[in-house]
Amino acid sequence: MDIKRSLVLLFASYGCFLFAQEKTIDTIYVFDSQMNKVKLFHKVNTLKAEDVEKNSTNLSETLRFQSPVYIKENGRGAVSSPSFRGTTAQQTAFVWNGININSMFLGQGDINNISLSGFEQMDIKAGGGSVIYGSGAIGGSIHLNNILDFNKGIHASLFSEAGSFDTYNNFARVSFSNDKLSFKVSGNYSISQNDYEVEEVNYRNRNGQYNNSNINIAVAYKIAPHHQISWISEFFNGNQHYPVFFADIQTKTKYETQNIRSLIAWDWNTSRFTNAFKAAYTEENFQYFNNIDQPKSSGGTGKNYILKNDLNYFLSSKWNLNLITEFQVNDGEGYQSGIKKVSRNIGSVSGLVRYFATKDLRFEGGIKKDFVENISSPVLFSLSGNWKALKWYETSLNISRNFRYPTFNDLYWYPGGNENLKPETSYQFELRNQFKISDIKLSVTPYYMKIYDMIQWLPSSLGNHSPVNTDEVESYGLESQIEYAKKFGNHALKGNLGYSYSKSVNMETHKQQMYVPLHKFFGNIDYQYQFLRVYVQGMFNGLTYTDTDEKRSAAIDPYFVMNAGVSGTVLKNYTLGFKVNNIFNQVYQSTAYYYMPQRHYSINLTINF
Repeated sequence: MDIKRSLVLLFASYGCFLFAQEKTIDTIYVFDSQMNKVKLFHKVNTLKAEDVEKNSTNLSETLRFQSPVYIKENGRGAVSSPSFRGTTAQQTAFVWNGININSMFLGQGDINNISLSGFEQMDIKAGGGSVIYGSGAIGGSIHLNNILDFNKGIHASLFSEAGSFDTYNNFARVSFSNDKLSFKVSGNYSISQNDYEVEEVNYRNRNGQYNNSNINIAVAYKIAPHHQISWISEFFNGNQHYPVFFADIQTKTKYETQNIRSLIAWDWNTSRFTNAFKAAYTEENFQYFNNIDQPKSSGGTGKNYILKNDLNYFLSSKWNLNLITEFQVNDGEGYQSGIKKVSRNIGSVSGLVRYFATKDLRFEGGIKKDFVENISSPVLFSLSGNWKALKWYETSLNISRNFRYPTFNDLYWYPGGNENLKPETSYQFELRNQFKISDIKLSVTPYYMKIYDMIQWLPSSLGNHSPVNTDEVESYGLESQIEYAKKFGNHALKGNLGYSYSKSVNMETHKQQMYVPLHKFFGNIDYQYQFLRVYVQGMFNGLTYTDTDEKRSAAIDPYFVMNAGVSGTVLKNYTLGFKVNNIFNQVYQSTAYYYMPQRHYSINLTINF
């Protein structure tokens, strides 16, 4: 059988293993092989390339309007961080083709320095996932996946966009595949002066310009009937200027980053046995300039060397065993941060058992032990079950223990680093209920989470800030989403509406955590008629406290923002689009004092060869 074919057939049939059945299908290769299994037990929002193009400015915009994630952004295109279910950015895992890419210094993904283009699919999963995806997967995880397919011939595409504030975005992709080889290369360049104004509050985004570029290369080759090797690499370069409020008296600053990610994989697949071995290298380089006309004032370089093996063995049509082992070496060096050359070895072993009682009832249990140099890490576990009780009703239960170990900044920053920190740990419970009536799907998921040994930087007796294990945080709430899709003749209509309620409380003060809105709505409607496509999308964000005392005067008021776009395809290969963002000219901010743009526009052209 082709590489990955048995696994695709296996999980597409909800656990009914098809050992003897051969079937002619177009094989696709997904670098994150675990995601198909995750979707059997968890709610995962999947965004494809056409979804991402609606919010092509940056990854922050895409997540803000098309997911339950709260985005805290210091003005358009600047520093940005995500929050799942009332947790922090450090408790959100970014996963690139199955590899955790959170910074070893900050412990989080720098959203606007992660390229939006170059990925065929983005998966957004709320809830803990440390058993599979490691440190930081406490509140949720964001998965950036590349996909290679076979027997598709030669294809090429070009996307070019021009918008308000001298914003330009260009993306090109070329691919070739036959029955043995699949190759894809893409490149992106974005630039913006980003000098927008919000007259109602006398705000101008001074010194807000940015530019970034990236190149993606991916290759897969079937070396034998049951063996496939593949390679994927990404090279990213970013430059952000940080906004200032008073150009005459404030010094202009900027931040530059260069990231490299490279992965080699060997997949061995038979009808009862699959093994995915990966060797990866990731590198992060960053420089901060406290004066844009002077040399860098601080920076750092981090290098990760990763070996990961994912073994699946099918005991029978009902039992599946999964063993995941990983070893990595983290090397870091800071500049003007007190962090000299430091290194850390990390190993982990995860075991999962899946039992498919019937086509409509399945269970999964997992356990994991991490071995982090100089840090005592807890034993993690996960328990999941999924039951399609009725034709129109399905329910899933998930219980897990997750964790995050301290970053290099937490441990070694000078002055203030604390080498005696313990990892953060959390317990999570969620119960997903899904109803399906005709073309409508509704999911309702209440959840509860408790986090222990939260790492926070607090003032010390020496007059500086230092990280300590302090608060316990209790988070609970509800996530729901209704989806509709219908085709009738030449018409196609698709829509979704999501709502999340997030209560995240410091157990000592009994106050809501900073930058955790109680309510968030997001929605998208797409309509297509032959060559014409129209979409609208909206996002409502409730009252958001910006301090630890729930001070109403300092809180961000609720706001509602709506976007719309239209596109038409002519001569089959040419698509021209027009977008209006913030239609109602809403004045809003996601971070105190840093306002987002009011109504603005863009026009784009897509050419397929």
